[in-house]
Amino acid sequence: MRPTHLTGVFYFCLRWIGLAAVIGVCAGVASACFLISLDFATALRLSHPWLIYGLPLGGFVAGFLYHRFGREVEAGNNLIIDQFHEPTATIPWRMAPLVLIGTLITHLCGGSAGREGTAVQMGASLADQWAKVFQFAREGRAVLLMAGMSAGFGSVFGVPFAGMIFGLEVLAVGRLQASALIQCAVAACVAHYTTLSLGIQHTVYQAPPLPGWDWLALMSIAASGLVFGCAARLFGGLSEQISHYSKAWLPSLPQRAAFGGLLLLLLYLALPELGRYGGLGVPVISESLRLPVHAYDWFGKLVMTALTLGFGFKGGEVTPLLFIGATLGNALSTFLPVPLELLSALGLVAVFAGAANTPITCTIMAMELFGSSILPYAAIACFASFLASSHHGIYPAQRVPYAKRVYISRTFMVLRGLPRRLRRFAKH
Repeated sequence: MRPTHLTGVFYFCLRWIGLAAVIGVCAGVASACFLISLDFATALRLSHPWLIYGLPLGGFVAGFLYHRFGREVEAGNNLIIDQFHEPTATIPWRMAPLVLIGTLITHLCGGSAGREGTAVQMGASLADQWAKVFQFAREGRAVLLMAGMSAGFGSVFGVPFAGMIFGLEVLAVGRLQASALIQCAVAACVAHYTTLSLGIQHTVYQAPPLPGWDWLALMSIAASGLVFGCAARLFGGLSEQISHYSKAWLPSLPQRAAFGGLLLLLLYLALPELGRYGGLGVPVISESLRLPVHAYDWFGKLVMTALTLGFGFKGGEVTPLLFIGATLGNALSTFLPVPLELLSALGLVAVFAGAANTPITCTIMAMELFGSSILPYAAIACFASFLASSHHGIYPAQRVPYAKRVYISRTFMVLRGLPRRLRRFAKH
């Protein structure tokens, strides 16, 4: 190995690996603080049910903060994706505290939202500050944004390898930005272990029973994946329509969020059973992976989350999508010859795969949550959901290089030629 090559390797490690690790630490600390605060807000809401009466006021306060201090960061994850493809200016650092405060207000008052969007936005905005410090060009800044997104996603869910792929896959439908694989891997793993070292404990799920390679079961899983994709499409379309019409009726974000809070409050008071769909909904997710739940739970969570986010409340979409998928899979197990536990587990990841257009991320996420044996079943469900869902899911800023059917056909062509390539490799 020539000295010049050694120098290049050393420079790469010092510059990129070191910086990715720093981003991982920053994102891990931010995620830990967020998760601790979120647990406190959730416990406070559950012990004081009257806090739901604060929904209109909470919506107004969160909307006012964004209206006054964060108009340029209101787009959230879509802003990050846009800045990756068409960089204009550094993402303001205040994106992190604003989305943190906004999400906590949503959960404190009983809105239906998640946590992924908050962690990803904090990770990316913090990473972009380092790009400004070191004056990186467009390519370098894009790498740091991907690393920040990977770190935020991996640390908030406890899935570092899925987080690594998320930062590479979410930017464009059907295309991985593999040039930043090492940086995203380092950032996601460092962020994950930083969060664990600060005392965060993620939800642990049991591995579901597997049916074996039974063709009827495999066809049923593929069919359920198409249903999961339709549910993802319904969620994305409903959220988009609510956001579009609410902005047309109430252009002012504080007024819009306050009206949305009032609407949610009236729904909670008229139908108390809707309280089951407030907050993250992790207890219902855990229940659906073991026992039968209401057949309409998935639709209730879908509508309440679409209303919460569509009217301007802050929070992520992923945990509600996990809820929707797990409960929908639970309901489908009544009709399909697949164990309830397995179909609920597949729904948990597959609806998210369709809504975010990230089937590889969600297949790996299934492995990290439920064990490696679920891999082939998760791949079938996630790619079927991806095929059935819309090109523009929960992230309208995603680029669409080509139609999904082209992506699927190319994937099958690669898989069909894989044995031949392996034989050729073995001969050499």
